[in-house]
Amino acid sequence: MPVRPFHKDVLDNGIRVVMEEIPSVKSASVGIWVAVGSRDEAETEAGLAHFVEHMFFKGTIRRSAREIAQEMDGLGGELNAFTSRETTAFYANVIDEHLSRAVDLLADLFRHSVFRPVEIEREKRVVLEEIKMVEDDPEDLIYDLHTANVWSGNPIGRPILGDVKIIRSITRRQILDFLNRKYRPERMVISVAGRFNRSALIKQLNRLFRTFGPRSRRSDRPAFVETRRPPVANGRLFIRPKKLEQAHLCLGFPGLPLTHRDRYGIYALNLLLGGGMSSRLFQEIREKRGLVYSIYSHHAGFQDAGMLTVYAASSPKAVRQVVQLTIRELRKLRERGVQREELLRAVNQMKGGILLSLESTNSRMSRLARDEIYFGRYFSLEETLREINRVSRRQVQRLSDRLFDTRKLSLTVLGPVASNARPFEALLAGS
Repeated sequence: MPVRPFHKDVLDNGIRVVMEEIPSVKSASVGIWVAVGSRDEAETEAGLAHFVEHMFFKGTIRRSAREIAQEMDGLGGELNAFTSRETTAFYANVIDEHLSRAVDLLADLFRHSVFRPVEIEREKRVVLEEIKMVEDDPEDLIYDLHTANVWSGNPIGRPILGDVKIIRSITRRQILDFLNRKYRPERMVISVAGRFNRSALIKQLNRLFRTFGPRSRRSDRPAFVETRRPPVANGRLFIRPKKLEQAHLCLGFPGLPLTHRDRYGIYALNLLLGGGMSSRLFQEIREKRGLVYSIYSHHAGFQDAGMLTVYAASSPKAVRQVVQLTIRELRKLRERGVQREELLRAVNQMKGGILLSLESTNSRMSRLARDEIYFGRYFSLEETLREINRVSRRQVQRLSDRLFDTRKLSLTVLGPVASNARPFEALLAGS
């Protein structure tokens, strides 16, 4: 009987554990994922989800912050975390013989962090410096501005790093209250990929998490937060003058939720538009005309919404032309459709990206967790490739007809440009 590489278990308190065994490697990746992100904050908590993620590394009952860092370095591994708009994840990558110690360390951070007031005050300065870094990086900054422009009035439109005034006022009581309300077993997934002993790992996880939270009965459903309010795309034009060498722009449309049945179709559409060196935007605006160094598109999918965005940076004198040419390529896609050869390239790009990601246990671990959080199930490689191969020219055409509606077009511009919106409004009106 062949060995099943994928397993799903439920711990005694209801936390789901998804695992993929890869006997051919000598490493393992483990992550603790929580379906809570910046969009789950109240307005008075803006930035708290990300700040809490930082604080988990600042000392536990058993280990100081320095001892945490030294222990992981001594294992020759990597320990890290991130916060997105919908998830927070804590993960470790180690050689397989050190997986048990890495799991113990992660569980200690997650269960026994002490959140000392002196560490909270110190970390406030760190996060405020991180916010300044974004302000100094125009490519990061414009995405925050664009998201706020498109989804203003909804928590998903706020910057993940939060508001400076709120960060300065965070207290230990706020942190503990946030964790008690948001970090629940039904919103958690532990994901493991690589070489490991399944039975020993489940025993260890049950022991480490036995007393965490009330038992959850919802082990067969996606780990969504029910109180999320779906965002409505209502942005159109936002200009922020800033002294820079280039003008940066984001031009976008409402996309599809991450779980939408046409998700592979929109991935293909994105690749055709600006997802690589052979894409239409790269060839037309960079290679043919030399107006930019960087231009690309990407689709961001969330639980109940999505956004397809084109990013470019050009000289201030060329920014209007770049916008005009981008809109023209969008119109061509909508009116003339997709060629068979370019769709085949996009399909091969998708398959190649997935197959190459299989070389990384961290990528596999992340994929397992996201599948469980958003779908409540596992997608095999064979099933995923079948879905990609089903993408058709008709599907891509239907999506471009639906999505590239210029009445829903949003444009954000950052850089040494006048705040006068009329020239850009004229471009959008003529689109």
